[in-house]
Amino acid sequence: METTLHAFQTVADIRIEIGGAAKLDYYVKGLCPNKRIAIVTDKGVAALGLIDAGLDALKSAGYDVFIFDEVVADPPESIVLAGAKAIKKFGADLIIGFGGGSPMDTAKVIAHLCGSDQPLSTLYGVGNAKGPTLPLMLIPTTSGTGSEVTNVAIITTGKTAKLGIVANSLYADRVLLDAALTYGLPKSITASTGIDAMVHAIEAYTSIRQKNPLSDAYALTALKKLRGAIVTACKDGHNTEARNDMLIGAMLAGQAFSNAPVGAVHALAYPLGGFFHVPHGLSNALVLTEVMKYNLPKAKEWYGEIARDIGIGQTGTTLIDDMQRIKDETGVPQTLKDVGIGAHDIDMLAEDAITKTRILANNPREMTLEATIKIYETILE
Repeated sequence: METTLHAFQTVADIRIEIGGAAKLDYYVKGLCPNKRIAIVTDKGVAALGLIDAGLDALKSAGYDVFIFDEVVADPPESIVLAGAKAIKKFGADLIIGFGGGSPMDTAKVIAHLCGSDQPLSTLYGVGNAKGPTLPLMLIPTTSGTGSEVTNVAIITTGKTAKLGIVANSLYADRVLLDAALTYGLPKSITASTGIDAMVHAIEAYTSIRQKNPLSDAYALTALKKLRGAIVTACKDGHNTEARNDMLIGAMLAGQAFSNAPVGAVHALAYPLGGFFHVPHGLSNALVLTEVMKYNLPKAKEWYGEIARDIGIGQTGTTLIDDMQRIKDETGVPQTLKDVGIGAHDIDMLAEDAITKTRILANNPREMTLEATIKIYETILE
């Protein structure tokens, strides 16, 4: 009998409590001996006051807190380096990433830079970031990226290019999921980040190189939770059950794709963000169904398994149709023209997408430049 080696890793300490962020003094116990904490976030999250109650709790418990809120979408190296410099000067013993994917990715890299002398330029790629790191806690405020449980950080290098850092040293020491932080998310962000999480689960399930029984189980459970909650959460942003299911579903999808990496949907989505600053979740939503149609000849059995498991039918085509329904019902933009991209941009987008060989290698069907151009042309308008 043949044996197959599978490996699955994830964050060892995950806490889930609605309202838990208001009790940060409790949730940081054991992570910060010197009682000096740096919180990495962005100005939008800070302005919403989502962290205020947690700050009050930390300060009442005797912690000194430094807030670095300069993170922007698709964080560039300059901001990562500025954050690391300021936090080193402050002397933090714990980094907390608080926000969406960009603050959490930035916090991961900052924790590494503050804990070791390894230059940022040497971290890119798979397995190049080696410890030690500062203790790291991650608290998501959207239900999409799954960054809180992945060992991946995406940083913008140069003007538009993005590079990934993939290393086990990027896993957080602790994660806190608090669905109350997501109550105020606008419908548009709820929709695009939720579809982003579903993309993570679908691509993990069809990842040809590292797909394994555990990543499959996480992906399927994620899709059940996300599919059952996303439309409800878009209609009623304060529906506690839907918000909690979305947050947990996004985390489960993150655990799946951290072990069975994503494919062509992400490869075609990255240039939309890099060149035109389209939010990552929306970029994935835009290209999702056309990439699934392209993959169908090689992925139909897996797509069919997903469809049967989540109870929507028997075939891979059913899954594609259901994802299109979700896009329709949540109202996400569906054409490149909707986000300011024209026909004259397609060659540039395709030529960039096809260079994403690290993730294209995971795709169930080989992606060609010609196919990439055709997909972009199909969703142009």
